[in-house]
Amino acid sequence: MLFDLPPILGLAPLILYIILAFKKNMHPIVNVAVCVLFGAILTKQSLGSLGAVIYESMGSFLALVGFIIMLGSGLGMVLRKTGVAENIVQVLMQKIGVKTQKRAVLATMVCSVVLVTLLGTLAGANAIIAPIVIPLVAAVGLTPSTLAVIFQGAGQTGLFLSPFSPPMVTLMGITGLSYPRILLCAGLPIALIMWIGTYWIALRVQKQTQGKEDFGEEAVNADTVSFAPDAKATRATASATIAFALVMAAMVVWGICSKGGASFVILVMIVASLVTGLIGGMSAGQVFDAMMEGCGKLFWLFFMFLLFNPFLNFVTESGGFDALVTLVEPYISIGGKAGFAVIVTLIGIFGINGAAVAQAMMIDSLFRPFLGDLGVSMELWAMIVLVGHQITSYAYPGLDMIGQMGLAHAKDIKPMMKLSYMAIIPGTLLVVIVASFIL
Repeated sequence: MLFDLPPILGLAPLILYIILAFKKNMHPIVNVAVCVLFGAILTKQSLGSLGAVIYESMGSFLALVGFIIMLGSGLGMVLRKTGVAENIVQVLMQKIGVKTQKRAVLATMVCSVVLVTLLGTLAGANAIIAPIVIPLVAAVGLTPSTLAVIFQGAGQTGLFLSPFSPPMVTLMGITGLSYPRILLCAGLPIALIMWIGTYWIALRVQKQTQGKEDFGEEAVNADTVSFAPDAKATRATASATIAFALVMAAMVVWGICSKGGASFVILVMIVASLVTGLIGGMSAGQVFDAMMEGCGKLFWLFFMFLLFNPFLNFVTESGGFDALVTLVEPYISIGGKAGFAVIVTLIGIFGINGAAVAQAMMIDSLFRPFLGDLGVSMELWAMIVLVGHQITSYAYPGLDMIGQMGLAHAKDIKPMMKLSYMAIIPGTLLVVIVASFIL
């Protein structure tokens, strides 16, 4: 450490990141870059070595997840250009119907969960859904605040079910468990809490905001995507939709049978994009052009993941994480397995907003040494890490929350915080406590 400072001060770059994340107009990459430089100074790194550090990050697990996220955006672009994404949403909306407010809430939730599950991305999937559902839900009187709650809660639910989402890919890498095992022991229980909590709060928010806010003609007209209750997709779009569904199902089954890990997701994204695009009438070149267009939209996120690796490594090298563990260790010893689960989960929940995967890696590196002595199974550990690195987006306003509010044209943050503190955070904590006595 610089000037032989106490190791606990090695956490300073982490604290700085959280502070800067709340500043307006602070770009996430700039934030991480500043913190990397701060960490490098604290650990007495030479500036000339930073290039080598980033080069080494290219082979890190964080880089892998960042690349998968980019490919998910590429697949999303192919689905947009072939009309498959819109077709999926329209079919679901037709089947469920939006004649009443409760059905509109339910239909929108189903659309969000399905598309996020298929694409593995919250923001990308809901961005596709928003222009289709806004005029439909506006017609039955749903408010922007209600829609924002749905997008946040239902979208997050889809992330916990998808074999291609960053949280599930991360958990497979950390725990070594198969996707079905993680889904059964962690994904499904948390997804159920998210679903129930979102539906309950959405109806509650609707009652409180009805007559006080609306989308307005300008927002509806700007976002409207042609929708007819009895509309049928073109033959090419219908064929591409079927092909996409079959390919995804086949690849998931294959991945489960072959015990494909996180890297298998790369193959899934490429194959699904290529088959869907070709069946949808695109040439192979057009498919890859569309993928690159989609990937380019999230290249900044991939680069941020590259920077997060040295960021966390510098904090580790400084002794900051070890110092934090030393502080909480007495409480872990007293509380046993259930106490450990609660402490780790809470540290995670109120951790790094906007850097979920990096946070999962941090939680794992900090507390894995305790698992053996406390008898914590990998299944329980998967649930703890899942809640600890994902529910952070509910603890205080961050990029995910603000992003979903933007898609829904919502301006009031209070309904989002109601979802957080009345349903999601207490619900997930309860599940973790119960699971600590079962798993």
